[in-house]
Amino acid sequence: MTSGQYIWMQVHLALQLLALDPQGLKGVVFRARAGPVRDALLSLIHKLAGPTTKLHPNMSDEQFFGGVDVVATLANGHLTKTTGLLHRSGWFELTMAERTPLQTAARFCQALDQGLISPFVALDEGVEDETLPTLLKERLAFHFDLSELHHSETDLDLFESTEITKAALASASDMRTLTILAQSFGIYSLRAPILALNVAKANAAANVRTSVEAEDLEIGAKMVFPSRATLIPQAADDQDPPPPPEESAEETAEANKNGVSAKYLELPNELLIEAVNALLPLDFLEILKLQKSRAKTTGIGFGMQTKSKTRGRPKPPRKGKLDAQNRIDIVATLRAAAPLQTIRRSQINTNRQVLIYPDDILIKRYETRSERVIIFAVDASGSAALARLSEAKGAVELLLGQAYARRDQVALVGFRNAQADILLPPTRSLVQTKRRLAELPGGGGTPFAIGIKTAAELAQKCAAQGKTPMIVILTDGRANIALDGTHDRGTAMENAHQMARYIASLGLRSVIMDVGNRPNQALSHVARDMQARYFALPRADALCISNTVGAELYT
Repeated sequence: MTSGQYIWMQVHLALQLLALDPQGLKGVVFRARAGPVRDALLSLIHKLAGPTTKLHPNMSDEQFFGGVDVVATLANGHLTKTTGLLHRSGWFELTMAERTPLQTAARFCQALDQGLISPFVALDEGVEDETLPTLLKERLAFHFDLSELHHSETDLDLFESTEITKAALASASDMRTLTILAQSFGIYSLRAPILALNVAKANAAANVRTSVEAEDLEIGAKMVFPSRATLIPQAADDQDPPPPPEESAEETAEANKNGVSAKYLELPNELLIEAVNALLPLDFLEILKLQKSRAKTTGIGFGMQTKSKTRGRPKPPRKGKLDAQNRIDIVATLRAAAPLQTIRRSQINTNRQVLIYPDDILIKRYETRSERVIIFAVDASGSAALARLSEAKGAVELLLGQAYARRDQVALVGFRNAQADILLPPTRSLVQTKRRLAELPGGGGTPFAIGIKTAAELAQKCAAQGKTPMIVILTDGRANIALDGTHDRGTAMENAHQMARYIASLGLRSVIMDVGNRPNQALSHVARDMQARYFALPRADALCISNTVGAELYT
């Protein structure tokens, strides 16, 4: 049996156990993109569950939980509510689960805790670090990654009808065993051992056993812990194990009453650790390091203009529905309904003074702007220093003053010889920025591609923090140092074009200022690849350069 067939068998078992105990196991997460494997998975789920209630992350609270039925309320004269999708019975299927906002995930968690949406199947279609929110994932018992599964390995058909008449019983020692095992794998949430115990109880009931046995505990640990582990247990020291505690008379009597020995149920922790360890991926430690690094650098994405329903600069109202996320604009709604009052009263015999229909309702809208970061990449090579480096420094100082007045942050990148340095991280300190700019030395080769790459990396880091980066490059465009540090004009310009297209692919707004004594046609081609505004300013002074670029940046 291949590893893929083993995973598919585990999927079968997980779905069977989930059908047996939906309230105890809550649900399952499947990481699988669109394809034959996911089609086979959905066919398997529908075969067991029948028709499912499909959910999507972009649905509103009114669709999930129900809300005010405006049409019926206005027609009947009393409050009438609609029924949401989460109040239905049966299985629930969440598609594109990796795009679930934290607010929606919290509402799903509340519904799971209340037992409204069990069993819950989340289909994670993300790539790389895109994944389901952790607070929702930890509430679901099972997690399977089917990314590497081949369609030929999904041909097994293992479903058997199971009749459950009585749930299996578990003892306190079972919970203690699973809790200690979870702690040894770095799992500190009590939900994990509780879910593992529920899996063990459901598996015992599926096999028509009245109590949990060692085999059930092993299955519970193997199906719940590997996806939650954060460390690999260390090998125990070569010491004699402590003697097992003696059973009290009460424990012996209770075990005999249940028809099973209490000692029989105590599975050695070493066997459970080996069973769970065998299911961890070979690159487990590397995956953990990557996840931790991503967790530190992940932000909310590019800022720019963000639509909001609660705060920011007011925008014109628009038609919308009444739900928990929208706020009605009363004045605009009354203004929209006012011209139609005479016609409506002639059609309806009513004593109400104002007749408002659903089409009249207008909701408030706001717009917020994220913090802007202007990244100045200054060419300090020998050719630029001989030409216009002093004017470029003066123009940057004037632009810094404009940025400071608008409460923008500024960053400074200088490139010369075979390197580019971030002389100043994003800051609002005008004095510090001027001092770093004055200390910028001149001379050496022109690593144009390296300067563009460094500015792009800094812009990506700012964008990941929710800021809006803008790149301003001041250079004469006479590149002679390639990305690998070698002196080759042809390769250097080719690398510059590659980095320019890279910035264009990121969608970053940028400006290129040609500060050479004569306009450089090759530099204009780089600006075209970068989708940047190109300014050739051969005879302009610092004030002219500052006004030209300032008009571009602040319009």
